Amino acid sequence: MALRGVRMIGLLRAVLLALVVAAGALGGSAPPLMAQPSAGTQAEAPDYDEWTRIAKRAEDTVARGEASNEALESLRKELVNWRSRFQSAQSVNDKRIKTIQGQIDALGPAPAEGESEPDAISERRSELNDQLAEARAPHVRAEEAFTRANGLVEEIDKIIDTRKTDRIFRLGPSPLNPSNWPGAAAGLARLGNEVSGEIRENWNSSTGAVKRRENAPLIGVLSLLAFVLLVRGRRWFLRLVGAFIPRGSGIYHREFRWIIVSLSSFALPMLGLVALMFAVRLTGLTGARGDALLDVLPWMGLFLFGGRWMASVIFSSDDRAPEFCHLDERMLAKGRRAATGLGVMLAVAVLLGAALRQPVFPEEARLVLGFPVVVVMGLLLVRLGRVLRVDALDTMDDDDSGLFRDRLMYLVSRVVMGVGVVGPLLAVVGYFNAGTFFVFPSVMSLTLIGLIAVLQRLLVNGFALLMRSDPEGGHAESLIPVLVSGVLVLAAVPLFALIWGMRPSRLSEIWTMLRDGFTIGKVTISFSDIMTLVVVFVIGYTITRLIQGALRSSVLPRTKLDIGGREAIVTGTGYFGIVLAALLAITTAGFDLSSLAIVAGALSVGIGFGLQNIVSNFVSGIILLIERPIKKGDWIEVGGVHGYVGDISVRSTRIQTFDRSDVILPNADLVAGRVTNYTLSNLAGRVIVPVGVAYGSDTRKVEEILLSVAREHPMVVLNPEPYVVFKQFGADSLDFEIRAILRDVNFVLNVHSDMNHEIVKRFTEEGIEIPFAQRDIWLRNPETLRGAPAKGAESEPVATAKPGTEAPPAGQAGDSDAADGGDI
Repeated sequence: MALRGVRMIGLLRAVLLALVVAAGALGGSAPPLMAQPSAGTQAEAPDYDEWTRIAKRAEDTVARGEASNEALESLRKELVNWRSRFQSAQSVNDKRIKTIQGQIDALGPAPAEGESEPDAISERRSELNDQLAEARAPHVRAEEAFTRANGLVEEIDKIIDTRKTDRIFRLGPSPLNPSNWPGAAAGLARLGNEVSGEIRENWNSSTGAVKRRENAPLIGVLSLLAFVLLVRGRRWFLRLVGAFIPRGSGIYHREFRWIIVSLSSFALPMLGLVALMFAVRLTGLTGARGDALLDVLPWMGLFLFGGRWMASVIFSSDDRAPEFCHLDERMLAKGRRAATGLGVMLAVAVLLGAALRQPVFPEEARLVLGFPVVVVMGLLLVRLGRVLRVDALDTMDDDDSGLFRDRLMYLVSRVVMGVGVVGPLLAVVGYFNAGTFFVFPSVMSLTLIGLIAVLQRLLVNGFALLMRSDPEGGHAESLIPVLVSGVLVLAAVPLFALIWGMRPSRLSEIWTMLRDGFTIGKVTISFSDIMTLVVVFVIGYTITRLIQGALRSSVLPRTKLDIGGREAIVTGTGYFGIVLAALLAITTAGFDLSSLAIVAGALSVGIGFGLQNIVSNFVSGIILLIERPIKKGDWIEVGGVHGYVGDISVRSTRIQTFDRSDVILPNADLVAGRVTNYTLSNLAGRVIVPVGVAYGSDTRKVEEILLSVAREHPMVVLNPEPYVVFKQFGADSLDFEIRAILRDVNFVLNVHSDMNHEIVKRFTEEGIEIPFAQRDIWLRNPETLRGAPAKGAESEPVATAKPGTEAPPAGQAGDSDAADGGDI
């Protein structure tokens, strides 16, 4: 079986087709093969007689199973075209059918068995049923033909897939069998002789000589250009890097420019190789064999120079380049050598594939010549897998932020090393096709992964530059680069599918299913319906946000509503707009809302059990917005927590306490629990300032001073008048209270502090003492502290007192038990 590198060019062409399909998926368009008439146009009726002949021929071909894969693919393409026409024809008379069905429904349900209805209604029902059957006839016929075509397509796919699987896992001769080597050497010698013979023949041809003389200037220019670009292109790249990427520039700017400039190391040699190919063609020296080898020269350059560029970017040791791998210089060099070697071997495989397509090689020779390529690529995969494993392990040990990425990279490295070992072993034992099936797609997949990583970094840095972000700005980790990276990965999925053997026709089939939809029960879901739903909802959501912004900044500030009322209107508008946008998106996408009633009924059971708290909080949030017992900016107290109301959302309310911490309360607690709102109706509130004076102070004078302090404060209102309360005779002081109403209760602590300062000042001026707590301690048996007295000696109690106080008589020491605090 031929080397898988023989089909490398075909694989690249399939990859280009996948790019077209991916672009169609992102742009919302379909490939031309899958185009359908719009819903508003009347599709042309298919020629069912012609279809019958084609279907019969297809069924005979499938039954015999002798057609080649190329013939089956051509037949499949024709059947897919017919299937698309039948699918379009199923929508014929849809509006007419709907109208007639509505008329029948208007007549009421058909009478049950044994019952009758008026003759006029019965005749009309019969006429409408006949019209309905006639209108549905094209739909029924198209549906039957569509089913037949779809079944034939599936049978052809099964035949091709079975053949492909059998070919991959077919046991063939071993490339290590020495009996197969002479055929390979003879084939190479014969091909070399044929190519050299063509060159000699064209060189000796007089016509060719005239042609070379005419094209000599152009041949010289192209040859010189090719030589300069191939030899000097790398040095020019290094000079461009030094000239255009200063080492002191910002990280995003430096990495972005480095990637752009690094493309010159791929583009310049590639242009030189193309110039060389055109120069050789202009000489006219090559014949059929030489032209076949010359045609693959650009593809060889793509793998050779592309692999070298990818290796220099991913495993770069330049401090100006983006860092993809956290490795030391030695491991980076190993990675560069392994990746570059894989690019070289892919280029060799392309050249060898072009050579092996010549009829001079027997089947065994192709295995023998392709085996060294598979072995070398396997060894390079093992070396590259080791480098990737070291990178993943080092990163996992140093940092947990990218743990998923590192584990994924570790898994990839193990798989790559496994493929590098298993692929050559399969080729040795005779499963050469299976070995190449694992080795070549693995290399191409790694190349695609590296390309995605480079493009993702380029997009991230470009977005950071566009937003003028610094490395700590966070724009590189914002949502937009992540979404763009996700779209990039999604667009690469068809490429991975083609690399691993999916046929382009099969890929187009999947796209057709996504575009036209697939049925789950009685609901048909299509990619276009989902995109319509998303686009309409995003538009409705955007309009809602714009209306909210206009209300918040332009309309509501001109009204007399307070800030809480304005916030309630803005929030309610947001809820209403989002619900309306969702309903419009669902109906525009064509989903039947009646079917959602069943889903809602099923959800009601779950709501009754598991979601009752969430629903309770949601309803409570609506109540808070409508009744407005609290609003944004209010000072409230809930469960001993004081703070200002921040936001009232659907499920909860955020309260910012005075120490600037946020408390999240479920809305149900605010509706069902006890809430104190200090600023519900107005900002006025009362301040209470307790004051104590020493016993013996003039209480009327104290009252006069305190009342004066309260009245003189600018925040205290004079209607109602502040007043002073002689509250009680305290243990250490005469207790008074200032009670006053403030204009804004939010300043209660400031007022309290101001009044205390003024009270201290005024009391000092008037000679009024502010007492502090003090206690007298009497010792009943002081002799116990000095030791036991002599027998018969009388002990007298010793009294101690604070300075400035008199001790009571000795005989009265025992009367102070209530005040001394106990025996010692």
